Amino acid sequence: MLKFADGSAVGRADDEFAGRPISHPKQLRILELRYGITQARALTPEESQAFIEQVLGET
Repeated sequence: MLKFADGSAVGRADDEFAGRPISHPKQLRILELRYGITQARALTPEESQAFIEQVLGET
């Protein structure tokens, strides 16, 4: 999602077959909320590194 200085924004939605631009305010808000949820659940960089090292050690 890109937000511009004039207050406008544009996003992109991708699925298994294609991607499409999103510019409708309601759909942009949904994308923003989903991104926030994903970001809140994500590992920190340090946790990511530890997880990757753990997985590599198991192979």
